[in-house]
Amino acid sequence: MIPQRLPAAFFHRDCLEVAPALVGKLLVRRLPNGTVLTERIAETEAYRGTEDLACHASKGRTKRTELLYRESGVLYVYLCYGVHWLMNVITGEPEEPQGVLLRAGVTAGGPGRLTKLLQVDGRFNGRSILTQESLWIADDGFSCTWHTDVRVGIDYAGEYWKSRPWRFVMDGKEGA
Repeated sequence: MIPQRLPAAFFHRDCLEVAPALVGKLLVRRLPNGTVLTERIAETEAYRGTEDLACHASKGRTKRTELLYRESGVLYVYLCYGVHWLMNVITGEPEEPQGVLLRAGVTAGGPGRLTKLLQVDGRFNGRSILTQESLWIADDGFSCTWHTDVRVGIDYAGEYWKSRPWRFVMDGKEGA
């Protein structure tokens, strides 16, 4: 089966619907030299609005968080701890900031390893995965089961937000 790019309607839903639906989908990256890399998404995390103290939008609307308020399907890529690029896709309605962190792939355990494998960096910030030819998410018909867990690395958000079961993990795969 030829992998089909996910349509805009897929991302135009609440992050708590999109995050588990992304588990098992393919990240497809076409490098400048024409090489195509693929990595199956094994883990995602949902970040939901200004009330979610782990979501960057909880700090208010800033130049950095402006993308969270845009159309779904836009990439939000940022540098974490000055070392690792993290890749999120915006979901839901405009002006309702939310998104899904692409947290791990089947062979790339962890969000920094995932972006490194696919050669994704800050240049992708603000690009739409719905139209660009260098990075998109596709469905090749693969089906898997998954389970929920707590989100990782968000102690700053407090116990309530830290304990939300908003991480979605492909059964048999645990990221870093």
